[in-house]
Amino acid sequence: MFLWFHKWGSPPHFYRIAGKWIPWLTGIFLLLLLAGLYGGLVLAPPDYQQGDSYRIIFIHVPAAWMSLLIYIIMAFCGIIIIVWRMKLAEVVLISSASIGASFTFLALATGSIWGKPMWGTWWVWDARLTSELILLFLYLGVIGLYNAIDDKRIAAKAVAILAIVGVVNIPIIHYSVEWWSSLHQGPTITKFDKPSIHWSMLIPLLLMALAFQVYYVLTLFQSCRGELLKRERNSKWVAELSEGNDV
Repeated sequence: MFLWFHKWGSPPHFYRIAGKWIPWLTGIFLLLLLAGLYGGLVLAPPDYQQGDSYRIIFIHVPAAWMSLLIYIIMAFCGIIIIVWRMKLAEVVLISSASIGASFTFLALATGSIWGKPMWGTWWVWDARLTSELILLFLYLGVIGLYNAIDDKRIAAKAVAILAIVGVVNIPIIHYSVEWWSSLHQGPTITKFDKPSIHWSMLIPLLLMALAFQVYYVLTLFQSCRGELLKRERNSKWVAELSEGNDV
């Protein structure tokens, strides 16, 4: 297990494997995205209360899920950075921050678009919405702090600590609807004993969630490869790569 962990932590090995996976991930993402959008926008019936306006959940909900998942991954990378000082974990953390910020912004924007006809306003200082906004600020804080420090090894340690500390916001977001009085809709997907969403809506929603997860990995691989080339530009394996040799 340790050898596998060490091997994947090797920049040249990760660069090569990620490059091979990118075309496959692109194809899988497009298939899942098309299937999810067709199922959600065409096959799924209108909601008996919200009509067709509910269809924004096929973007909003997966984006919100990804905003939480990516930050958890960043916090896990932060622990690896503090304990093992692994370079690849530093690259994954900072590369994930911009992707996570994009998903968080998308979740907030689509939530506001849905909230206007449903609640009569674009924004309320609801517990779920406020804690999700704080998550966006945490993502932006990680990006800003990393770019503000010239020594990237020191910067990586600083953002690792911020990511670890900020992860306390994740359970607050998840349980905010249950802990406080909230306008936000309660859990529906996880209530398998009494499902609150029909399978004709649930299946495309899950397909979109898978598509967003694949997109994250795809974009992460692309970003990490670029960041590794920038960091390792003076190393032997990058020199061999620039000469057209296999690494």
